[in-house]
Amino acid sequence: MGVSTTEPDERRQALAAEIAGIAAEAALLPGSVVVRMMGCGKPNCRCKEDPPRLHGPYYQWTRKIGGKTRTRNLSGDEIQRYQRWFDNARRLRDAVAELEALCLTAASEAEDWPQSW
Repeated sequence: MGVSTTEPDERRQALAAEIAGIAAEAALLPGSVVVRMMGCGKPNCRCKEDPPRLHGPYYQWTRKIGGKTRTRNLSGDEIQRYQRWFDNARRLRDAVAELEALCLTAASEAEDWPQSW
């Protein structure tokens, strides 16, 4: 039992609607956020104990600007305010990548292009 030709079309329409919904929020921030727990350089600090009790959490936002990687430290309040914006950017990237893949497959099948070109 093969996949019906309407399923990819329906998925492309659903992705287009999802992308439009994300764009309608008009709030996204590119890049990635990591949470770090770190030690310091003080020899008698709690982070040197066994087991270590590291400092943090520290939130770091990393993105590309003009081809260079830039990192900004964010406060706990900032990460709470902007987490949804970071999530929106990730959702948008994922939806666009899936839509591109579906469209490449559809065009390749319609034109009998090789899949690996």
